[in-house]
Amino acid sequence: MLSRILRIVMVSALVLALVPSLAVGADDFFKGKTIRFVVGFSPGGGFDTYTRFIARHIGKHIPGNPKTVVQNRTGAGSLIAARYIYEKARPDGLTIGNWIGPLVLQNVLGKKGVKIDGRKFNWLGVPVTDDNTCALTKASGINNIDDWMKSKKPVKIGATAPGSTTDDVPKLIKAATGLPMQIVEGYSGTAIIRVSAEKGEVAGGCWAWQSIKTTWSQGVQSGNVQPVLQVGPEKHPDLQNVATAFSLVKDETGKKLLGVAADVYRAISRPYSLPPGTPADRVKTLQKAFMDAFKDPALIAEAKKANLELNPNDGNWVAKKMKGLYDMDPATVSLLKEVLLPKK
Repeated sequence: MLSRILRIVMVSALVLALVPSLAVGADDFFKGKTIRFVVGFSPGGGFDTYTRFIARHIGKHIPGNPKTVVQNRTGAGSLIAARYIYEKARPDGLTIGNWIGPLVLQNVLGKKGVKIDGRKFNWLGVPVTDDNTCALTKASGINNIDDWMKSKKPVKIGATAPGSTTDDVPKLIKAATGLPMQIVEGYSGTAIIRVSAEKGEVAGGCWAWQSIKTTWSQGVQSGNVQPVLQVGPEKHPDLQNVATAFSLVKDETGKKLLGVAADVYRAISRPYSLPPGTPADRVKTLQKAFMDAFKDPALIAEAKKANLELNPNDGNWVAKKMKGLYDMDPATVSLLKEVLLPKK
C-alpha cells in the first residue's frame, strides 16, 4: 500500500514538473525570439523586396511579437536556400524560407541534385500570384513582339538557373512559339539581370510583372525598358497592349507547355515555407499570422505606396498546388522533361 502511494506521489510530481513545459505552446514560444527569413535570391530583386516588406509587418501578428531578420542565401536559382530549409534549418518555427516554388517541379521531373519533396514542407502561403512577362531594353532593338519574331539573331535573355521562372519560362515560351532567344544563365537574381541588361550584356529577362514594375520602375517609366510579351492567356490590366504567348501558338503541344508556364510559374512562384518536422501548432500560428498580415492597414498602405501587388493565398492552397505537381500524368511529365531537362 505504501509503495503504491509513493508511486502515485512520484507520478503526480512528474506531471506537475511537466506542466510548465507543456503549457509553453506556440502562443508563448515566440516571445523574445527572432524569426529569420532566408531568401534564395540577391538583395534588390522581387523575392527580396516582398520578403523584407512582409518581415516588417508579420511580427505584430504573431503571439509574443518576435523580431524578424532577413538573410540572402543565393545560388543555383534559389536551390541552395531551398535545400537549406529542407535539410539543415532547425524545424523550430524560427526559420522561414522564400525560394522559387517551381523548383519542386524539377524534383518531380527527376532533376539530379534537387532533393526537395514539395509534399514535406510546411507552407505559409504566397503574397501574390505572378503574371510573368518578358521585359526588354529599348537599346536591344526589340520594342514589340513583331520585332522579336523578325529578329535575325537570338535575343539574349538573362536567367538564374533551372527551376526558376527566369530560366524555365523562357524555355517553355521558346519551345511553344519558336521565338529566337538565347538563355544566358548564372545570375544570382533579377537585380543582377537588370544591371546586365542596362549594360547591354543581355536584352532583358522574363519574370513577374509584379516584380518588374516595382524593382525596375525607373526603366519602365522612362521607356528604356518595355514589356514585350506576357505569358498568361489573360492580359494583366497594366499590359493590355502587350501580346500574350498564347496568341502565338496554335498546336496543342505548345498550348500545354504554356499552360504549365501560366499555372505553375504563376501560382506557386514565391511561396514561404517552414522545414519539414516543424511542430504543428507553430505552423498553424505562422500560417495565420502570414494571412493576417495582409489584412493589416499599415501593410496595405505600404504596399500601395511601393506599388506592390497583393493577392495572397494560404498555406493549404499552396500545399494542394504542390501535391498536384506529383499527380501530373506521365505524358505531361515526359514533355516537360524534354523542354526543361534537355539531354546534353
